[in-house]
Amino acid sequence: MQYPVFDHYTIKVNNLDESAEFYQQILGLSEITNRTKKSHIRWFSLGTGELHLVQGNADNVITNIGVHLAIRMQDLKSFQVHLEKNNITIHNSKGKPGEITKRADGIKQLYFKDPDGYWIEVNDAGA
Repeated sequence: MQYPVFDHYTIKVNNLDESAEFYQQILGLSEITNRTKKSHIRWFSLGTGELHLVQGNADNVITNIGVHLAIRMQDLKSFQVHLEKNNITIHNSKGKPGEITKRADGIKQLYFKDPDGYWIEVNDAGA
């Protein structure tokens, strides 16, 4: 039997350039070749997978913290400082501003939103 392997995650965004800058500057993602060659789509590397940003109307997208993109970072504290310097409010897993979550296994998690309101988790799993 074959096992699935993560390929990509696609989100609709209101402002392609603003969202691309956010994912580059805030998360440090590298832009990769958009093999569709469509100007309303930009692709970014997520290590073993990809993030695809698609220009369109994201106003009707409903988000909640329970549905999010999760990324690991080695130095969560430095990343938290980076977010604060960029005026991005962190939340815990319940959505409470200014707090982080510490799971029962010791992994720390913080959550924040991108320009279109999509939730992102950054944790220190594997640190």
